[in-house]
Amino acid sequence: MHGIRKHDAGRSIDWSKTSVDYGAHRPGPPPSFYERLRVLGVGLSRQTILDLGTGTGLLARQFARQGCIAFGTDVADNQIVEAKHLAERDGLAVDFQVASSERQPYPDHSFDCVTAMQCWLYFSREATIAEVKRLLKPNGILMTSHFSWLQSKSEIARASEALVLKFNPSWGGANYSGVVPPDGYKLQHDFVSQAMFWYDEEIPFTRESWRGRMRACRGTGATLTPDELARFDAEHEALLEKIAPPEFAVPHRLDAHLYVQSY
Repeated sequence: MHGIRKHDAGRSIDWSKTSVDYGAHRPGPPPSFYERLRVLGVGLSRQTILDLGTGTGLLARQFARQGCIAFGTDVADNQIVEAKHLAERDGLAVDFQVASSERQPYPDHSFDCVTAMQCWLYFSREATIAEVKRLLKPNGILMTSHFSWLQSKSEIARASEALVLKFNPSWGGANYSGVVPPDGYKLQHDFVSQAMFWYDEEIPFTRESWRGRMRACRGTGATLTPDELARFDAEHEALLEKIAPPEFAVPHRLDAHLYVQSY
């Protein structure tokens, strides 16, 4: 998300700790997001796409469904294990590998597009820019994007965030403003800005799936100890029984910035 801290003071962030919940309960962007990308030339059939910081491969797996030649990398081993499992379950051919954004295992000029959703803030900026430039074909596209709930528009999300902060007061992802800067991560000095968009959409959840989504949050599953996480989840379950119907929707903001490789 734009404008949040990349670290939680005093807490190490390890996404491998929450890979099972991440794979089971963290939803990917809705179809409307991919429809917008296709109009802008991302996600076309036979296009070669590398998803950096892929997590459990949400973007890479969807691109594979659309007929792309898809790849995904992440530094968290268990995220890649889960990504491979989910791709195999769905019969999708995606090349998933453990690698940092700054050092990728692919040859020069391999990709029509490189994507990074909800992760660019964690990367070493200059090294990643250099690596993306190396990997992209001439006129290739870099896309950075986000898919984030809006606590300002959801009582349920606000209450869940307050509970996360009770267990992890240093969590830097709370109170996201929803502001999407026109210049994104200010990459226009290294690439040619092509397009950007943002919009809101209601994302459906059940009490159980929202609990899982919150366990797969940076402030909980990726940072808390197992005992802390179990206590958080128990309190969250009780909270949701009081304030949430069995099924509900949480407004999310989606955004994307697209840049073209320049020489």
